[in-house]
Amino acid sequence: MSLNGLFRVSRAVKSGGKLLNKTCGVCSTDSQSPRFFRTHPRSLAYAKDLFLGNIAKKEVFPYPEISNEELDELNQLVAPVEKFFSEDVDSKKIDEEAKIPPETMSGLKELGLFGMQVPEEYGGLGLSNTMYARLGEIMSLDAAIAVTLAAHQAIGLKGILIAGNEEQKARYLPKLSSGEHVAAFCLTEPASGSDAASIQTRGTPSKDGKHFLLNGSKIWISNGGIADVFTVFARTEVVDKDGNTKDKISAFIVERAFGGITSGKPEDKMGIRGSNTCEVHFENTPVPIENVIGEVGGGFKVAMNILNSGRFSMGSASAGMIKKLIELTAEYAGTRKQFNKSLAEFGMIQEKFALMAQKAYVMESMAYLTAGMMDRPGVPDCSVEAAMVKVRNRTHTTVFCFTLF
Repeated sequence: MSLNGLFRVSRAVKSGGKLLNKTCGVCSTDSQSPRFFRTHPRSLAYAKDLFLGNIAKKEVFPYPEISNEELDELNQLVAPVEKFFSEDVDSKKIDEEAKIPPETMSGLKELGLFGMQVPEEYGGLGLSNTMYARLGEIMSLDAAIAVTLAAHQAIGLKGILIAGNEEQKARYLPKLSSGEHVAAFCLTEPASGSDAASIQTRGTPSKDGKHFLLNGSKIWISNGGIADVFTVFARTEVVDKDGNTKDKISAFIVERAFGGITSGKPEDKMGIRGSNTCEVHFENTPVPIENVIGEVGGGFKVAMNILNSGRFSMGSASAGMIKKLIELTAEYAGTRKQFNKSLAEFGMIQEKFALMAQKAYVMESMAYLTAGMMDRPGVPDCSVEAAMVKVRNRTHTTVFCFTLF
């Protein structure tokens, strides 16, 4: 049985219901309620309030902690995932060949890592943001794998998860959570990056009114060459309440099988070479009207919600990389000798280690504080916190690498 299956059985046993698991021949139980994204009101936004001169102490004190039950579940996942990344992932080979081997991808799927935050009813693990962040630390040990998985679920399928209707979720999430299908997020274009509202890809209604025909190009798309399902943003004409026609962005679920989709040559990057990054072109790609995420013209909000909810995961991933680098550096400093002393005995080197440990602590603290806030009841507006985590931890990681040399 895969880790995904064992994890579900373990959850079921704890909840006290009755279900005969034929796969492993044990008596388990109905699984507990999945961790759905919260939908009831919540007014506080800690970082935004700071800019207004308000300090909402109860948002950050005491520091958020996960329950003992979640901790037990998490421990079941951490050990096998760490084992897989230490024994079965050849990062040097992945970087040299600029491709994640099929056997490695199969291992990731068996561990359930393609559906970490997808609810159990759709075949995922249903992890909270904090639990997802913890696994993100481990996955960051190979940057190519980390980017591939993040592009798939932190942004690729996230639109379906947070804004899709029940029919869309039932149709797409099971295969996406199992890894049978891979997802990609298509927003950036040759003339639009941070200015997402300036995209030029267009969706035009077909004559029979049953489809939108997509035409345009997207660039630097992670998983662009291997994805089966794309979340695509395009301009569409919308008639407002006054009868005026305006261009607004809409979000679409697009299958490669729809046709009219071509992927460019993979970018030969300086790092993270095993992650597929390329251009994706759409030429009269027919997309059923029922594949619009949300409403026609509501795509910009969908895009921002996806990015805001996905950014926080970069914090724990950066922290995981930094802690691994500290481990490798400490090993070298303890064995390398100069002037009859190990490098670790020199005051300047000790100072560097102190600064590195300090940065790792800050990065980890910011990441898990934000994840904990996102897991609290309500609909947390953590967009500023997530942005702060991304910018700060990316800067810390860069400074950290310079510190080593």
